[in-house]
Formats: sequence, structure tokens, C-alpha cells
Amino acid sequence: MTMSYMEMEKRFKVYVYEEGDPPIVHDGPCKSIYTIEGRFIHEMEHGSNRFRTRDPHFSHVYFMPFSVVWMVKYFYKPNSYNVSPLKEFVDDYVSVISTKHPFWNRTQGADHFMLSCHDWGPLASKGNPFLYNTSIRVFCNANSSEGFNPQKDVSLPEIHLYGGIVNPKLRSPPPANSSRPHLAFFAGGSHGPIRPILLQHWKGRDPDLPVFEYLSKDLDYYSFMLQSKFCLCPSGHEVASPRIVEAIYAECVPVILSDHYVLPFSDVLKWEAFSIQVEISEIPRLKEVLMAVPEEKYAKLKEGLRAVRRHFVLNQPAKRFDVFHMILHSVWLRRLNARISATIHSIAVVQLSFNQFPIPSEAVTYHEFAKGTMAQLYYPE
Repeated sequence: MTMSYMEMEKRFKVYVYEEGDPPIVHDGPCKSIYTIEGRFIHEMEHGSNRFRTRDPHFSHVYFMPFSVVWMVKYFYKPNSYNVSPLKEFVDDYVSVISTKHPFWNRTQGADHFMLSCHDWGPLASKGNPFLYNTSIRVFCNANSSEGFNPQKDVSLPEIHLYGGIVNPKLRSPPPANSSRPHLAFFAGGSHGPIRPILLQHWKGRDPDLPVFEYLSKDLDYYSFMLQSKFCLCPSGHEVASPRIVEAIYAECVPVILSDHYVLPFSDVLKWEAFSIQVEISEIPRLKEVLMAVPEEKYAKLKEGLRAVRRHFVLNQPAKRFDVFHMILHSVWLRRLNARISATIHSIAVVQLSFNQFPIPSEAVTYHEFAKGTMAQLYYPE
């Protein structure tokens, strides 16, 4: 149990703005690839969690509960490629809360956060420059080459719940001694810059490494995962993929094939303890790379997967250390290191008192603070 996590559970308070009407605000998808967006909003507003406060004066952060997924559904004109309506809604929402309440203007939004799992979440956040540059943005599309800033933003795991539930084959951890005859597996569309390279070199090339563009109806995706030692997780159009969480559930070691992807919770979880990252240039020799992983290391990677699984599970109601709590913990860490605009306060960092919880000095980033004062949630040796 980490000091930081325990302090979060004891002290952290979140105010949820009540402005706005469903479905765009106070609602979100709960049965799709964007499930985590809706489930977080619902848990924050309707769950029995200890973190929500109805008194904004006792809050550490302020949550803006709008859904970018529902903005796209109701505001976006198909095939127009015009995201202006999304940006306009976000700007209008910030204008409403900043006019009605004093909290946004105190910090220019540095203690506010939004959450979105839609690919266009980052684009929507550009509707207000302070939201984009200053606020905490919690995104599945955590691409550091497209403005995602891990010093203040939070990477959100993409969790695809068909019909609102985890596939029965992945609901419980597989037996530790289950047979895994395949070295690695992938099945998915050829889009984005990385997948075509993977498919070019490995599609239908090696029975030890089954790679498909699409599976035929007589083959089962999750059975392949459960029968494979490694699961290939290449980025598509955007960096995030639900395959990573599904691989964790299947205890199939994720092989991350991505550029510029800031992995979820990587400030507290050692991804190298339960996954492998392979450079795109190494895809042609992927089998050689994976065959070179010693059995002892592979066994430790499997142990790591079993240990971190709980951090990627959506529970209803939420449970300690699950994905809901991990998201809040990441927001908490960034709030500890909240940087206020020098043009507003003429200092680089403002020392804030969180009910007398000590805040790191201005010379220490939250990464250094985390390493120096808290044990990671799980670090396999």
C-alpha cells in the first residue's frame, strides 16, 4: 500500500459540476469501446465512492462531466471532418462554469479535469486554450506527439465491454498452467502506420505466430489470446487499443508496438514488469525477439500480469485499486504538482495545502515525488 494512495483515499475530494444536461453532460457510453468514459462519469456521480464532495470549497479538483463520445454522436455531421461543434461546446461549457463559479478563474483551470476515451477527445479540448494547455486531461488517446503532456495529463486504458460486461472467457484469470501453443497472436484491421508493416511481414507466414487481418467466423479471438504466450498490440489510427487490457485479462503478455504512446498509469506501474515493448523497426524479426525471451523472464512477466490485473478492472460498485481508483490516483498525483501560470501568479509553482498533506517543493516534479516517497502499486522483482 503506497503512502500516496492511502493519502488519496483519506483526503482526496472531487467536486463534480452540476451544470449541463444529459446526454451530453452527466452521461456517457457504458457498452462500447468507449465504456470507460461513461462508467467513470456514472461512478463519479452516482456511485458510493468517498471522493465526491458537494461543497466545492472543500474540493481539490473539479470534474467537468461532459462526454465527447456523445458530442460526436449528436453534434458531428458524418463524413464532414468538422470537429468545430465539439470545440464550441467545450468552450461554452468552460465559459458557463467560469462565469458561475470562481474556481476556474483562480487557476485558469489547472485544478480542473476532463475525461474522454474518444479519439477526438484531444481535439475537443482545443476548444479552450487553458483546458488544452493547463487543465488535467484524462485520455485514452495519449499520444505525446499530438499534445499529450504526461506531466499534467493522464493516460486512460481503453476497455471494450461488449454489452457492458467482460467476455466470459476473460472474466476470471486463466489457470497458471494452461497450455499456450502459440508464440504470439494478432487479428485486426490494417489501418494506421504500424499494422500494415506487421501484416506485411507476418500475416499467414508462420503457424507459431498466427497473424490475421480479420478472423473467420469459425475462429475465436479470445481463445487465440488464451492460447498464446504473447499478444501483439500494435497501434491503429490512434495509439491506444483495447487489446492491451484484454491481453492483461488473458495473461497473454502484451507486446507493445507503438510510437509516442504514454502507457496508462506508467507513473506508478512498471510496464516492463508485465509487458514487452518492441521497436517498429524490429517487426521483421519479431519471432526472433520473442523467442529470445528467457523462460524465467516470461514466468515473471506472467506473475506481473496476475498482480496488475485488478488495476485494469471496471467494478460496479468500484473497489480499491481498480481502474476507477487508479484514474483518481493519477489525477491526485498531477494535482500535487499543479503548475499555475506565471502570468497569473508570477511564480512557477504554487504550494497548495491539501488538508495539511505535504506537497513536494517546487523543484520536485510529481515523478520525483512519487519515486521518493511512495512504493509503486506493484513492482515485481
